[in-house]
Amino acid sequence: MYKVMAVNCGSSSLKYKLYEMPEEKVLCSGNVERIGLEEGIFGIKFADQKIEVKLPVPDHAVGAKLVLDALTKYGIVGSLDEIKCVGHRVVQGGKYFSSSAEFDQKNADIIESLTPLDPLHAPAHITGWKAFCKALPGVPSIAVFDTAFHQTMEPEDYLFPIPFELSEKYDCRRYGAHGTSHNYLADTAIEHYFGGKKEGTRILSCHIGSGSSLCAIKDGKCIATTMGLTPLGGVMMGTRTGDLDPSVMDYLCNCTGKSVDEMYDIFNKKSGLLGVSGVSSDTRDVEAAAKEGNKRAILAAKLFARRVADYIGQYYVRLGRVDLIIFSAGIGENSGYFREAILKDVEEALGLKIDYAKNVGLRGKEEVLSTPDSPIKVVVLPTDEEVMIARDCYRRIVDGRI
Repeated sequence: MYKVMAVNCGSSSLKYKLYEMPEEKVLCSGNVERIGLEEGIFGIKFADQKIEVKLPVPDHAVGAKLVLDALTKYGIVGSLDEIKCVGHRVVQGGKYFSSSAEFDQKNADIIESLTPLDPLHAPAHITGWKAFCKALPGVPSIAVFDTAFHQTMEPEDYLFPIPFELSEKYDCRRYGAHGTSHNYLADTAIEHYFGGKKEGTRILSCHIGSGSSLCAIKDGKCIATTMGLTPLGGVMMGTRTGDLDPSVMDYLCNCTGKSVDEMYDIFNKKSGLLGVSGVSSDTRDVEAAAKEGNKRAILAAKLFARRVADYIGQYYVRLGRVDLIIFSAGIGENSGYFREAILKDVEEALGLKIDYAKNVGLRGKEEVLSTPDSPIKVVVLPTDEEVMIARDCYRRIVDGRI
C-alpha cells in the first residue's frame, strides 16, 4: 500500500486529496481558499469529521504546510514519510507532454514557458509545486496534464486555418483542456457500459461546469475537443465567451477604445453566462432568475444549451455515430434544468428517448437518463480528476520511474 497526494493549485486556492493506493481509498480531502487575501480558509474532511478554520494564508507554501501539519495532527498519517508521491494537476502541457511526467526543474521550466497559453493557471501550478517540494523534501512529484489526453487528435482536428508557418513557429493550435476528466469519464464508461472493451466504442463526453468542454472519444482515445489554443475556446461558459468570430475582438476594441488585453480580459472573465444574463456566472443563480421570468437569464440559459447542442451535433458527425453521451462536472452532474435544455435541443435530430422525470432533481450520482429503446444511451457520470492523478502516481511508483 502506498499513500499519494493529488493536488490542484489555483491562483488563490489549493485543493487536495490523500489516497491509499491501489485501493483508491480517500483518507482525507480538503481545500485551502483565499490564499494571499487578508483572511484565508483551511478545510479538511476525514473519517466522519469536517473541520474549517479561518486564518491568514499568505502564500501557497503556508497552505501546503497547513495541509501536511493537519495530516499528522489528526492522525491521518503517522508520519509524512508515508507519503510516497505528490501528483499535481497541470492545465497546459503544450505539444511537449502526451502523458504525465516527473515534475522536476526541467519540466517546470517548460510549464512556465507555456504561461502565455495559460496565464490563469500556469503560475499557480509552479507555485504549488515549489510549496510541496519545500514541505516534503525528497518526495517525488509528477505533473498530470489536462492537455495530454487530447494529444491523439489528428492535424485536421487540431490545426487552425492560419498560415501554416505561424502554426509551426509559434505552436499555435488546438490543445484542449479537461483531458484528465474526459479520460476518467471514458475509462469509467467503458468499464460500466461496454464490458471494459474500448475497441468500437463511440463516446461523447460533456464536461460542463463553470469551465466547459466536450470531447469526441473513439476507441477510448480523443479525436476532437472543443477548447482551443486556451480554455477560452469552445462552448459558452460561466464567464468565458467560447468560440467567437475573430473579428469581434477588432470591432469591439475599435468601438470601445479598449486594448486587446482589456478586451481579452472581458472575454475571459466578464462574458458567458455572466455577461449575457447580467445575473451571475453560477448556473444556479441563472436558473433561479430564469424561473422568475428574467428575460436575460432565460436567454443566457438558451444560448448556453444551444452552444453545447451544436457541438453534440458536430461531434456526432465526426464520430460517425454515438453510442453514449455523458453529462459530468458541476452543471452536468447537478443541473436537471440545463441537462434538459441541452437534450431538448438534440433529441429530435438524434432520436433520443429520455426519461425526463428521472432527470429532475438528479444531483451528483451516476444514472442512466435514456430509456431502453433510445438509440443512444445518455448517462450522468460524476467525474474524478483526483483519482486519475493518484493512479498516475501509483503507476509511476510500481514501475520504478520515481
